[in-house]
Amino acid sequence: MGPVLDGLVKLQSVENRLRAEKAKLSRCRRNVVIQENLIRSLQNALEAKKEEVQLTKVQFDRLELELKSRDVSIAKLRASLNSTKTNKEYAAVLTQLNTTKADNSKIEAQSLELLKDIEADETECEDIQKQIDEQKESLEQTRKESETLAGKYQAEIDKIQAEWDEVAQTIPGDSLDKFKRVAETYDGQAVAIVEQQEGSKGAYSCGGCFMGITAESVNLLMTRDDLIHCPNCTRILVLSSTHED
Repeated sequence: MGPVLDGLVKLQSVENRLRAEKAKLSRCRRNVVIQENLIRSLQNALEAKKEEVQLTKVQFDRLELELKSRDVSIAKLRASLNSTKTNKEYAAVLTQLNTTKADNSKIEAQSLELLKDIEADETECEDIQKQIDEQKESLEQTRKESETLAGKYQAEIDKIQAEWDEVAQTIPGDSLDKFKRVAETYDGQAVAIVEQQEGSKGAYSCGGCFMGITAESVNLLMTRDDLIHCPNCTRILVLSSTHED
C-alpha cells in the first residue's frame, strides 16, 4: 500500500480504539442515568399509589358518613316501633328497620374492604419508599464510581485523540474528509479489507458488507495509492498483507 492507504489503515486502528474508549465512557455515564430513571419511575409509582390511597379514603369516609346517617335513621325507626298503635304499623316499621339494617351490613362490608385496600396500599407505599431509599444510596455509590472511571476513560480518550490527530496530519485533506464521512455512516468502520473468496481464485469481496469486488478494483489497489470505495457500502477498500505480498 502507498502512504495514503497505509495512513488510513493506521487511522482506522486508532479510530477503533478511540471509539471503544468513548463507548466505555458512555456506558459509565449511562449507568448513572439508568439508576436516576429507575428512581424517577419509583417516585412516580409512589405518587400514583398515594393518590389511589387518598381516593379510597374519600370513598371510605363517604360510607362512614352514610352509616352514621343510617344509624340515626335506625334509632328513629326503633323509637317509632315502640310507639306504633296497630300491628300493621308495627309490621311496616319493622320491615323498614330490617331493610335499613341489611343495607347497613352491606355498607359495613364495603367499608371493611376499603379499609383492607387502604392498609394494603399504604404497605405498598412503604415498600416503594424503601426501594427509593435503597436506590438513592446505590446511586450515590454509582456516581462516585462513575466519576472515577469517567476521569480514567477521558484521560485515555485525550491520549488516543492526540494520536488520531497526529496520524490524520499525514493524510491528504480530501482523503481524510472521505474517511470521516464513511466513518460516521458505519460507526467508525470506514476502512474494509478486501477478502478473497474461499475456493474461488480471482473472486473478491468487501470485508465490510461481503458483497463482491471486481478484480479490476483489486488490481488498482495493488498498483495505485488511490481511494477505492466498495460500490455497495462505500467503505474505503484496502488490501491485506497477504494480497500485498
